[in-house]
Amino acid sequence: MSKKVILCADSTCDLSPELKERYGVHTYPFHVSLGEDTYSDGVDLMPDDIYRIYHEKHILPKTAAINMAEYIDFCEQFIDDEHEVVYINLGSGLSTSHNNCRLAAEELPGLYVVDSCNLSTGMGLLVLEAAQRIAEGKSAKQVAEEVQALACKVEASFVIDTLEFLHKGGRCSALAMMGANLLQLKPCIEVDNTSGKMGVSKKYRGSLDKALQQYVYDRLKDRDDIRTDRIFITHSGISEERIELVRQAVCECKQFDEILVTRAGCTISSHCGPNTLGILFMTK
Repeated sequence: MSKKVILCADSTCDLSPELKERYGVHTYPFHVSLGEDTYSDGVDLMPDDIYRIYHEKHILPKTAAINMAEYIDFCEQFIDDEHEVVYINLGSGLSTSHNNCRLAAEELPGLYVVDSCNLSTGMGLLVLEAAQRIAEGKSAKQVAEEVQALACKVEASFVIDTLEFLHKGGRCSALAMMGANLLQLKPCIEVDNTSGKMGVSKKYRGSLDKALQQYVYDRLKDRDDIRTDRIFITHSGISEERIELVRQAVCECKQFDEILVTRAGCTISSHCGPNTLGILFMTK
């Protein structure tokens, strides 16, 4: 008789509480430090807290990966003679979390680890793929292998409204930030789905509304290689009007079975700042 499979993921998958409940996903929070205080992503610190503290005190948080001992403690509660765990991590190109989880799996039989090679709901798409396979009755080993093979099929990207947070976090020079502000440039950050590393793919000029609309058209229009079962619109805190603008642009380009809107957690938001938005989907 095959063992029941429990699905777990880093909090950076940015799935809503409703989606986690629907698909039976257990998440463990990344650590977020503000000065001498350490918080848990989405537990006792929310993205709006980060923005408020930044504007009040001009300090940005630092994020820290989940360590090996934490993975063992968290996962062993689910593993016994009748249960195994599939755990999906933030991309190894972005954090040491996957390597720490992999080391935990060497000490904890029954733990199967997936490197998402991605972040946010790019991870989330793979979590939902795993949930579907678990529902079909596949073993933890089979689920992990199949989902790992799908990592290269995820397309994740975001348009950033301001480079201020990237600059303050040391990921963007003052000159680049000043030039982007003067020219009204909105960079599109794209995830390399073979490593999880990020880079600028395109720069949009003009208002954020105009940039978001053009970004959606560039990502979706006239493509026949996109899976149309679901797409995420994920943001770091943005107006409902802009979410609706993006939703309409998505519908103009392609009909998806589900358009899922989620808000990014502290780990993503602390790097990108408010008004960041991306569409995330899978290819065939």
